[in-house]
Formats: sequence, structure tokens, C-alpha cells
Amino acid sequence: MTKEKGRQKAGEDAPIGVLEALKATPAPVQYLLGGVLVNQLGAFVQTFLVLYLTHRGVSVAVAGLSLVAYSIGSVFGTMLGGEITQRFGPRTAITAAMAASAPLVAAVSWLSGLTQLWPLLVAVGLAGLFTQAYRPAAAVLLSDLMPDRYQVMAFSMMRIALNIGAALAPLIAAGLILVDWDLLFWVDGATALLYSLLAFALLPKKLGQDDTETAADTGDGAKAAAASPPPAPSSSAAYAAMVRDRKYLLYLAAVLLGSLTYAQGHIALPLELVEDGYPTGFYSTVLTVSSVVLISCELKITAYLSRLPKHVRVITGHLVEAAGLAVYGLSSRSGAFTIAAAVLAVCGIMIAAPSMFAHPATFPATVKARYIGTMQAVGGAASAVAPLFGVYAWTRLGSSFWLLCGVLTAVAGFLALAGVKAPPEPEPAPAAEDPGPTTQGEPEAVGGTS
Repeated sequence: MTKEKGRQKAGEDAPIGVLEALKATPAPVQYLLGGVLVNQLGAFVQTFLVLYLTHRGVSVAVAGLSLVAYSIGSVFGTMLGGEITQRFGPRTAITAAMAASAPLVAAVSWLSGLTQLWPLLVAVGLAGLFTQAYRPAAAVLLSDLMPDRYQVMAFSMMRIALNIGAALAPLIAAGLILVDWDLLFWVDGATALLYSLLAFALLPKKLGQDDTETAADTGDGAKAAAASPPPAPSSSAAYAAMVRDRKYLLYLAAVLLGSLTYAQGHIALPLELVEDGYPTGFYSTVLTVSSVVLISCELKITAYLSRLPKHVRVITGHLVEAAGLAVYGLSSRSGAFTIAAAVLAVCGIMIAAPSMFAHPATFPATVKARYIGTMQAVGGAASAVAPLFGVYAWTRLGSSFWLLCGVLTAVAGFLALAGVKAPPEPEPAPAAEDPGPTTQGEPEAVGGTS
């Protein structure tokens, strides 16, 4: 028995290969990631809403207010998505959210021509609500179906799908704009509807017997054994327990600060480069370098670092990203510093982000969706206020603003370290002369290292 445990432990601690993880990915997860990519390829609203509305003759103030409505809807959408997922399951949440989002997004082009403002604001706010409501469900389904050994790799795969979509969407949008601006929102609505149909047709309604057997075949015995989960707590009880969970609150604080500073690469950095006299195309070069490095390297880095404890990956990534943000302050001296800073920042993100995204999925199934939804809502709230923070602070601090971002990111790293680090395992009890029958092992503690 001891030798068997030793062989199992050695297998769990062995480095994970990228091809190994890809081969272990169940078909429903492949469908899920494909749907995420399709949806992201047509996600034009948040990026092009202000440009579209001003092109249609809407005032800048109204266009900005519409973007605020979308951002507010997005924050509440992840909370709603977590609640729907917890009550009705991931497939239902994804199908319903995308089906509701499609007509709302497609209607933006028509509503922008009305003389009254409130229908546009309501539609855009609801579009943000439903568009983001699918994300907790996708994360729950990913964690339910992917073997435990590849959990962090799975969240890295989802991040890559999102980033590929985010990188290609502007190119698709540029082509659509040449034909007709309205196509932006019609195509966005069409991709949302397509994702809804794919989810309904291809995703499992729940983790049934077939999925359980697949999990067992891939070495995920803990999930196969959990056929009868304990009854789920009420919504109020779940959130009350979350508020009392000091470690999870520290983790959420890390998500808040980290999201706030990460967004400055898209907010304050363009201002910095214009101030330093760089041509407009240079910012596109920086974004392209960051995207290429992330898309091509994240899976490999995640696989290589999988042998390290989760808290080590998290603090290391935040500190590397902090160094990259601080180096942005040297952009005025040479464009090489800007490129180096972008690479450093994205390397830090690749090290820490998959583990940060996967952490809420380590909680019990009876509360997992709500924990994931809350994390995503906190990140969304930080992204919503990031433009106000970035513009205000950068205009007053100049290049020193980037040192502040580096310090805040490092603080986020230490908060995350305290939030995700598992308590030390108790010392094993001395072996008795007649120990009797032994068990195969205990399940991993909730919130433990990946």
C-alpha cells in the first residue's frame, strides 16, 4: 500500500506537459473553449461602443455614459451568472445569458438613432449584464470536467482563447467597419447567438455518469467519488460565509488591486507614449508584442511551473509584473524600455494569472459558482474604475505613476500570497502497532495549493 501511494504521489508531482494536458482535455471542455473563442471574436461592444456612437453623431458625453452603463451591467452580470449557475447549472446559464445578450447587442445600432437616451442606456446596460453572465458558468464547467491535475492548465487554456479572440477581434472589426459600422453589432449579436446554440447542443447539462467515468479514467478519483454532494447552502448563507472568510477577502483585495494596475497598460500607457513623443503606431507594436508573447508562451510557462506551489507562482508573478510596470516609467528614455517593460509585465501575468483565476474553483461545488462570480465581479469593478484612477493619477504624477503601479501590484502579490497559501499539513500521528485498515488518502483541503 505504501509503495502504491508513493507511485501515485510521484505521478501527481511529475511535471505537466502541454501535449499531455491537451490530450487529457475532455471533449465538452474543447467545445466550451471553442465557444469562448467564437464569442470573443465578435465581442465589439466594449471596445468600439464610444467610437460607433460618436460616428453616429451622438455626443461624447452620452457615448461615455453608455460605456459606463455597459461596465456597471458587466459587474452585476458576473454576480448574476454565478447565482444562475449555482441554481440551474452551467449549461443553462451559458445558453440563457448568450441568448439574451444577442438581441440586445444587435439592437444598439437601431437604438442609437432614437431621440430618447434611456432605451439605449437600458439596452447597453442589459447587454453588459448578460454578456458577462456566462463567465462564472464557463469557469465552473471547466473545473468540473477537467481532471484535478490539469486544473490550472485548463484556466490557462481559457485565458489563451480569450486573448486570441481579443487580438483578432479588432482586425475583424476593421474589415466590418469598411463595409458598414452597423455590422459590428450585428456580428456581435450573431456570435453570441451561435455560442448559445453551441452551448445548448454540445455542453453537458450536468456532470452525469458518463462525465464521472471520464474523470475517473483520467485519474480524477475525487470527482468520481463525489456523486452525492452535500446540500447547497442558501444564497445569503453562502455570501455570509464568504464575508467571514478572511483568506478569501485577502484574495479578493489582491484581485481588485491587480486588475486596477493591469488595466493601466491600456489606459495610461497610451497617454505616456504620446507625452513622450512616440508615433501612434508604436503603441500598436507594444500591444502586438505582448499578445504574441502571451499567446505563444503561457501554456508552456504554466506547464513548467506546475510543480511549484500555488502561492509561489502567485507571488512571483505579481513581483515580475510589478517590475515591468515600474519600467514603463523609463519609456521617455528609449522605446526599448517600453518593449522590455511590456514583456516583463506579460511574463508576470503568465506566471500568476492562471493560478489566480483557478483559485475560486477549489471551493466546494455547493458554493463554487458564487465564489467565482464574486471574484469576476471584483475584477470587473476594478476595470470599471481603472480609467478614472489612471487618468487622474497619471496627469498628476507623470512617469512616477508607473512606480506607484509597481508598488500596488507588489502589494497585490503579498495579499494574494496570504489569501491562497494553504495552511501547513499537520504532522502524521505515530504509527500504532496494529493500525488496522488504512484509507487511500484524504481529499485536498478547500482552497489548497494546485
